[in-house]
Amino acid sequence: MALTRRPLTNQRVGRIPASGIRRFFDMVSGVDGSISLGVGEPDFVTPDRFREAAVRSITEGRTKYTSNYGILELREAIAAHTEGHRGVRYDPKSEILVTVGVSEAVDLALRATLDEGDEVVLADPSYVAYVPGIVLAGGVPVPVATCEEHDFRLRPIDVERAITPRTRAILLGFPNNPTGAVLEPADIEGIARLARKHDLLVYSDEIYDRLVYGAEHRSILGEPGMKERTVHLAGFSKSYAMTGWRVGYTCAPAEVVEQMMKIHQYTVMCVPTAAQYAALEALRAGEPEVRRMVASYDERRRLMWRRLNEIGLRTFEPRGAFYCFPNVTGTGLGDEEFAERLFKEERVVVVPGSAFGERGRGHVRACYATALPRIEEACDRIARFVQRLH
Repeated sequence: MALTRRPLTNQRVGRIPASGIRRFFDMVSGVDGSISLGVGEPDFVTPDRFREAAVRSITEGRTKYTSNYGILELREAIAAHTEGHRGVRYDPKSEILVTVGVSEAVDLALRATLDEGDEVVLADPSYVAYVPGIVLAGGVPVPVATCEEHDFRLRPIDVERAITPRTRAILLGFPNNPTGAVLEPADIEGIARLARKHDLLVYSDEIYDRLVYGAEHRSILGEPGMKERTVHLAGFSKSYAMTGWRVGYTCAPAEVVEQMMKIHQYTVMCVPTAAQYAALEALRAGEPEVRRMVASYDERRRLMWRRLNEIGLRTFEPRGAFYCFPNVTGTGLGDEEFAERLFKEERVVVVPGSAFGERGRGHVRACYATALPRIEEACDRIARFVQRLH
């Protein structure tokens, strides 16, 4: 009698789908004449000074392990940066951890603070890694619907309805990927009030904090009593054009950082040394580069938003990050079919909104972190495609 063979893989991991973003990113590989509005990556090369700092660290022989927490100079610079932009001071020796991108910071934060069955409230749609990250940490994601009518904001009134005795935390990813939404001051104040009232943690992923247009980003860190219950997550990938360097960080109460560090210590040890020195230079001298890139994104944002609406794809005005989130239901196609046919027929890559949650269905994400002529050409192709559907 043959023995029943046990599965080779973990059931929890097996239930998690692969990223819908990467599937469409992979479509472009080897296809001539394609234009990708898919992956959220700056088209700018990492500025010279940052790259030179990394090379210098190598030539000077700084190639060994760093502290698990990261280079102290970098943590001190992060503390100064966070105080300058958020008005909140962190101890660089105990309340800051340098991570392998913000992706690792999110994962560590969830695993270090969630117990089995804890619920985490988050916006729907939201970044593709949030729900899998919660599930892998043993938590239960509780998506809260956001909508175009309210500019895809996560409103306190909706958050409150989702809170139960099992709720452990609220996950904020604003400015939002994929929608480009930002929260209003009343939203931040209301969510902070709920966190204090129900004794909740807040994970605040602010990787796009510098990419805000027509307003200043407001962090929940600035609300009364929130430093003590917030895990602040940020990094260098988007604002500093350093995606491939994989440097992020978290600022949080020392007891949380200590537990995050233990997982980090046993899995990756530390962030690559040269990348940390590049990040340090970015904080020391990168502000003019950030302002230059943000101004360019703003010009691209206004162009894409205008063109998509002119084409007839209803698009609310994104105020942050570098994405437009047009509604494609008027074409008669679902978001998956729209994206697949747009690529096959016009060689333009966008990402189906359903990859980001149920409330993303009927939309696609288009990234404007690419040159103006390519945005113009992509919009011309999208216009041709949409016209053929009518």
